[in-house]
Amino acid sequence: MDVDIPEESVAQSSSASSKKLFVVVDDAHPFDLDGYISNYTGRTAVDRLIHIISVCPPLAPEAFQLAVQQIHQSRDPSLYQQVLSAYEQVVAAAAGENPLPSSMELAPLDTRWADETMTKNQAERSKLEVELKTYTNNMIKESIRMGHRELGDFYRSIGEYPTSLKHYTKSREFCTTSPHVLEMCLSVLELLIEQRNYSHLPTYVFKADAALDAASAAASNAKDAEGSSSAAAPLLNKKKAVSEDRERVQSKLDFASALSHFATGNYQKAAYGFLKLGPAKDFGDWMGRLVAPGDIAIYGVLCALASLPRSALKTNILENSTFGVYVEQEPYVRELVEAYLGSNFKTVLELLNRYSSRHALDIYLAPHVVELTNLIRNWAVVLYFQPFASIKLDRMSAAFGWTVEEVEEQVVQLIQSGQIQGRVDSQNKILYAKQTDYRAELFARAIKAGRDIQSTNRKVLLRMRLQQADLAIKAPKGFGGQIAELLQD
Repeated sequence: MDVDIPEESVAQSSSASSKKLFVVVDDAHPFDLDGYISNYTGRTAVDRLIHIISVCPPLAPEAFQLAVQQIHQSRDPSLYQQVLSAYEQVVAAAAGENPLPSSMELAPLDTRWADETMTKNQAERSKLEVELKTYTNNMIKESIRMGHRELGDFYRSIGEYPTSLKHYTKSREFCTTSPHVLEMCLSVLELLIEQRNYSHLPTYVFKADAALDAASAAASNAKDAEGSSSAAAPLLNKKKAVSEDRERVQSKLDFASALSHFATGNYQKAAYGFLKLGPAKDFGDWMGRLVAPGDIAIYGVLCALASLPRSALKTNILENSTFGVYVEQEPYVRELVEAYLGSNFKTVLELLNRYSSRHALDIYLAPHVVELTNLIRNWAVVLYFQPFASIKLDRMSAAFGWTVEEVEEQVVQLIQSGQIQGRVDSQNKILYAKQTDYRAELFARAIKAGRDIQSTNRKVLLRMRLQQADLAIKAPKGFGGQIAELLQD
């Protein structure tokens, strides 16, 4: 019964040549667009609105207006064309069954603002390039590094990611200290996350970890040397400041690493990564520019439910005070975990269905909603059946809120995949667990162990005989017989 986003939350619209699944927002699947997008700033807000326009026709007009407002606060007028293109595509795709309201006028781009912004961008580009050329001629490494960093920031702000990445990586040649390398790595990581280029995240996380260790060691040694002649209390305060600085950077690196695992479908590592993140204040300007606290709660909990045992859920979520702050941003997440731990799987599936639109409209979560939902559903069925030797399918139907046919289909799939050891009586609608003869299994293991020992002993005896023959051949004439007798003794 592996399905796409639960049936009620997806509507299918068809055009003349193609079909596309759209996310539906209604009373059964609520979504507050204004409240959602207020958590983000800059280009991330525009990217998320473009995603919403592309997959949710009912919200497309409103998302378009908000996207234009965000574009006017940026430095990249070309974003308007991307937003308009996404809107036109969804209008064409939804022209059949769910046409968009034609009476709503789209917000136009302020052409005067666009011209002025492009003029300012060109002037600043020329200025920064001239400054970098001057620094290069003067051969001042720190100035050259700063010049490349400023150009990287500039090109990133106007959406030219390849050029921005080129300048960030070029600045590495002129870094003279570990903090400089760490700063470069964090800038590249932020750029890669914005670009959703997940494959290169582990490389720069590894480089940043090494630079962070070196920078922390250098800072700690400097504080020790500085405080050798001072009182103990100021020295402790300085060491505490160094530790806090490290934790702030470490939270960003942990988030980048967790997002990389999440993007590649390694949900267990992603879950542990999200669940160990530090407080939101440690993220600094990343919070809002890349992610919101509520997103971390949703990513961490869904990955944990799909991959971790229940004991780990209780320890890492309900008893984790730091992650609990993130969970408070999305109250239904705690309800989801508590229902799962309480084996109230019907509530779990209802919550997943109710908030499926919220999950499908998230730019990072959308590609994984189907797989995560299916994994959680499968784990729920397996956990429910574990204590039973046999159970009627109608009882499982009541526990999960499915029809008997849906329960049978789901159970058969789990048996075929090996997740449930059992068989289904289709006539009487009963699921039986596989009966194991533990006495016969014990005897089989014992016999196998004995045979393994016999085989090992034969190999040892053969090796000893070969060594004996080798010694007899290599020994001087007349001593061979004595050595053979000694070995036999």
